[in-house]
Amino acid sequence: MMLPHDQAPEHEFEAEYGLPEALPKGEKLLWQGSPDWRVMAREAMHVRSLAVYFAVLLAWRGVTLVEGGAGALQVATTAGILTALAIVALGVLTLMGWLIAKTSVYTITDQRVVMRVGVVLTITFNLPYRTIESAGLRLNKDGSGDIPLTLAGADRIAFVHLWPHVRPWQVKRTQPMLRALPQAEHVAQLMAQSLAAAAGQVVADAAAAVAAGASTVQAHRPAPIHERTTERPATHADHHQPLAA
Repeated sequence: MMLPHDQAPEHEFEAEYGLPEALPKGEKLLWQGSPDWRVMAREAMHVRSLAVYFAVLLAWRGVTLVEGGAGALQVATTAGILTALAIVALGVLTLMGWLIAKTSVYTITDQRVVMRVGVVLTITFNLPYRTIESAGLRLNKDGSGDIPLTLAGADRIAFVHLWPHVRPWQVKRTQPMLRALPQAEHVAQLMAQSLAAAAGQVVADAAAAVAAGASTVQAHRPAPIHERTTERPATHADHHQPLAA
């Protein structure tokens, strides 16, 4: 039986794909997707950089052996061992990138951002727009990219709980990040429009309260960030530009 969105059997318990509960009446699903595993392996697991590092290390070791008078057999044996170790390491990291992308789902509605992440231990982060202070965009040459979210208020999420769906090096004030998106600019535009609409609704609510004769208008306190954890079987410093509506 085909599952919706290529949903894996371990997520059959979800009320809706990528969501722990069905969307409330009136909430509209705007976009849903997952990271590109190739970009995840390249950017989060640093597979490309490590491949270059291993190549340089292998060349340096070969030159050192030749200068030291080692025979061809010794050079070939050492090169073979180092190459095998490098392939295994890169293979493991690539597999990690694939698993992370396969088990991650980002959802954008007209009211919030939901991040379902985790390979062995699934965690769902529910981020209402009132908890999001701002969002940014980092684009790669191939059109993929990341969208980091700066949280408002005192709510914070531990860096280790978010990794690798978090902006690198932002440990004290963590920034959840929609990572390795294949069409990041399109998603960023959608996010900008949603955040602008949410901000406009807050202003409209305040104006309505004044018009209704309220003596004071209370500032909207960011809604709490909800976190849900579910167990299931296992199956850089960068530059970001702010989003503009």
